Amino acid sequence: MDVHEYTLPDGARPRRLAVAQDGTIYYSDYARGYLGHLDPATGKVEEWASPGGPTSKPYGIAIPKDGIVWYSESGVQPNTLVRFDPKSKQFSTKPIPSGGGVVRNMVATPDGRLYLACSGVNKVAVVDLGK
Repeated sequence: MDVHEYTLPDGARPRRLAVAQDGTIYYSDYARGYLGHLDPATGKVEEWASPGGPTSKPYGIAIPKDGIVWYSESGVQPNTLVRFDPKSKQFSTKPIPSGGGVVRNMVATPDGRLYLACSGVNKVAVVDLGK
């Protein structure tokens, strides 16, 4: 086994990871309110400020097969579901109806859905991305 660590920008605290189809890695930076992108082939790191700002506390993250990055902001009320298009570098947000409590985990399914673990409100949310 070989382990290689990649240095992220100073102060970064990645909370969750999602692997894109091209093998690159997106991470939610809970401490600084950023979405990050690491290319393990080159070591290049890109970051974007999350729409909710430095205290937005990004957490759960997933990437469906269409390549769009989805993650939650747990530091805003109500929690938001954030969509990031890697091609256009554009964000959009939608509030989570229950507030979410803190979406610690998120999973994308092959049939175009996201499952969110809304741990603070005792719920699982299902997001149909086709609607």
